[in-house]
Amino acid sequence: MTSYGYLGPAGTFSEAALISCLPEPDADLVPYATVPGALAAARSGEVDGALVPLENSVEGSVAQTLDELATGTPLVVIREAHQPVSFVLLARSGVTLADIRSVATHPHAEAQTRGWFAANLPQATVVPATSTAAAAAALADGSATWDAAVSAPIAAEVYGLAVLATEVGDNPAAETRFVLVTRPVAPQPATGSDKTSLVLYIGQDHPGALLEILTEFAVRGVNLTRIESRPTGGGIGDYLFSVDIEGHVDDARVGESLMGLRRVCADVRYLGSYPRVDGGRPLLRRGVSDPDYHDAQAWLTRVRDGRT
Repeated sequence: MTSYGYLGPAGTFSEAALISCLPEPDADLVPYATVPGALAAARSGEVDGALVPLENSVEGSVAQTLDELATGTPLVVIREAHQPVSFVLLARSGVTLADIRSVATHPHAEAQTRGWFAANLPQATVVPATSTAAAAAALADGSATWDAAVSAPIAAEVYGLAVLATEVGDNPAAETRFVLVTRPVAPQPATGSDKTSLVLYIGQDHPGALLEILTEFAVRGVNLTRIESRPTGGGIGDYLFSVDIEGHVDDARVGESLMGLRRVCADVRYLGSYPRVDGGRPLLRRGVSDPDYHDAQAWLTRVRDGRT
């Protein structure tokens, strides 16, 4: 049976996101305690793939995911999912808001609910948990030292807890982007609404290193939707760039960009081309569409053959 791992335990936003983008609706869902654990299971073949959080609209990128995908045995993204982040406050039956002195949740959730707590539960202290669902699970099994948990709505049903408050958050538009990764496979055919993810190693730092990378995209009309630097661990000043671009590896402009990057970067790690969940399509200026590239190649062939 096909199986997919995710950042568990059951009742997390990760589980809800995985359900929304499953390639096979009847696949087995396997929770893992950490992002590295889920990705290691995908690499080893213990599961067929793993869904992990990549970035949050409030807190930014998930550094652990970026670092794990940039190193180790290669994995590729086959799908992405955007999961709305709406928190609830959970407690055991009989507990009221007035009883709460401590609340557990994941640090990312805590950062997105500070204003709500300041206004509604100023007396409560926040305890960090490995996940929002882990905070709820400990309440349910009686092992928690805290009075309540900030979790995803799905956790209330999973763990049989009472909902003391809904819409516990400071940003109603908050969402988290997840990616579903597998061992390397050929990309799905281009849809016209695609993203390609890359990791670019610049090697030794030098003047214009970032400009060299950006130029390879700019001259070919390739738009970046995300770029950020991460240390490689090789020493101060030794960085890589994690990048998402519009387009598919089979698009001529994207393929030529990758060849250019291969020439100027110390290394390029291809992390996959996959459909955009938002359906957005690139705006292509004159000269960068596939027909433009094909026409230019045909002209060059005629020139080289003496048929000017």
